[in-house]
Amino acid sequence: VIQRGTASLRKAKKINVKTCLDDPYVIQWKTIDGDDMHFILQALEERIKHIGLKKIETPRKKRRSITKKREKKCDTTNSELPKEKETEGNQQEIGWTDLNIRRQLAIGVNEVTKALEKNELILLLVCKSAKPDMITSHLIPLSASRATPAGQVPRLSETIAPLLGLTSVLALGFKRQSDKFTEVVEAIIPKIPALEVPWIQYGTEPSAADSDSSEIQDPEQLAEALGEELTSQKRKRAESNQLDFSKVVLQPLKIKKLVPNPNKIRKPPRKKRKAL
Repeated sequence: VIQRGTASLRKAKKINVKTCLDDPYVIQWKTIDGDDMHFILQALEERIKHIGLKKIETPRKKRRSITKKREKKCDTTNSELPKEKETEGNQQEIGWTDLNIRRQLAIGVNEVTKALEKNELILLLVCKSAKPDMITSHLIPLSASRATPAGQVPRLSETIAPLLGLTSVLALGFKRQSDKFTEVVEAIIPKIPALEVPWIQYGTEPSAADSDSSEIQDPEQLAEALGEELTSQKRKRAESNQLDFSKVVLQPLKIKKLVPNPNKIRKPPRKKRKAL
């Protein structure tokens, strides 16, 4: 029993409960063998060194103390001319050594995702050191739906980032028009295991539309089916410029139960607030 004036009563905080739809499937990158990993890294290293692609950045200037600045004020007149010449030379060299070769690659997670959405990649390599795993896990269904071979290669960032003049390379994609990397891509693709996504299956199974059309015998139903096929063909022509989804079979995702949030407090409308 709490006596009056001794302590103040506080209401217990309500626990907010949020409902979310969880994915029942666990999608992971497949492991690549040690020999295949060394072969991929060596092939990429040799090719990049042969091409000489690198990003040149301006060196960061260190902050000098106030006392050193005061001491070197007297020598500013003599050192102005050589500094200007050095800056002009550095400005010409800043950036990528060859932009045409750079456009054949997609470097970084953001650039790779955009290229996959447009179906521009022929091969994708992801570094295993990317943490957390959610940074690169969304690339698995994307690459599987586009039928592009993708794999997780350990030590990818350690070997390729210093060659390209970057701090890290978590994802590296090769575009379809990459003339300089065709030999390397053809050699790496058989070394990468196929991805397994449960709701995407690759196979030559008969489609449901063909099986249903064989069972239809009435002329009215045949006319309706032909009209639906014509409209679907027009849509496919507009959507699929380069893709062939004839071998891709999508499986429906079944939701067993949806539970609303019982602790959700809904605010009354404005009219009722004014009345209250």
